[in-house]
Amino acid sequence: MAAPRSDRSPWNWLLLIPIAIPLIPALYNAVEPRLFGIPLFYWLQLAFILLGVTTTTVVYRMTRSGR
Repeated sequence: MAAPRSDRSPWNWLLLIPIAIPLIPALYNAVEPRLFGIPLFYWLQLAFILLGVTTTTVVYRMTRSGR
């Protein structure tokens, strides 16, 4: 019989980063700087997606069991 799986890893706390960072209103309080003519708000949303993907990938790789 397989040992019970434990999902309690300190690496899981990193998943709070892509949730908490977009909730800081001061980050959105500007139009400048523009990136290739795109206002800050829009390209910052894309940066948050990359932050979430990167963080999720790191947590997955650090917490997966050896297979």
